[in-house]
Amino acid sequence: MKTFGYLFILSICLISCNSSAQKDKEAKEETFKVTKTDAEWKAQLSPSAYKVLRHEGTEPAFSSDLNDNQKKGVYVCAGCGTAVFESKHKFDSGTGWPSFDRALKGNVAFTTDNKLGYTRTEEHCATCGGHLGHVFNDGPMETTGERHCINGVALKFIPEE
Repeated sequence: MKTFGYLFILSICLISCNSSAQKDKEAKEETFKVTKTDAEWKAQLSPSAYKVLRHEGTEPAFSSDLNDNQKKGVYVCAGCGTAVFESKHKFDSGTGWPSFDRALKGNVAFTTDNKLGYTRTEEHCATCGGHLGHVFNDGPMETTGERHCINGVALKFIPEE
C-alpha cells in the first residue's frame, strides 16, 4: 500500500511540473512581436541557423566568418533583422565566437540556462525569441566586464555606409 501512495504522489508531482513548464514555454512564446510556426522558421532559415536560433544549438567554434569581422556596422538577428550588437562593442575573446562587451538595450532578452549542469545567462532576440548565445562576466574589465558570446549563424552583419 505504501508503494501505491509513493507512486501516486510522484505522478502528481510530475504532472504538476510538466504543466507548469508548458505554461512557461507558452508564456515565453507569446511575449515576442515576431512569431512564426516551426515550419515557417525552418523554411526561412538555413539548417544551422534554424538549429541555433529555434532550438538553442551552438555552432562549432571558429566556424563563423563574423568571428574575424573587423568592419564597422551593426549586427542584426538572422531571424527577424532586429539590431542586437554594434561593431564598436565587438572584441576578440579568443573563444572562437563573435564576442561583444554589451548588447543593444531593449533588443536582447536574458533568461537562465541550466542545461549543462551549471547556471548560465542565455541571450535571445527580444523581438523573435531567437537564441543568440550566452553572456559571461569574463569580458574586458576596462569596459563592462561582460562577454556576450554569440553564435555567428544567429547574426547578419550590416556594414556602415
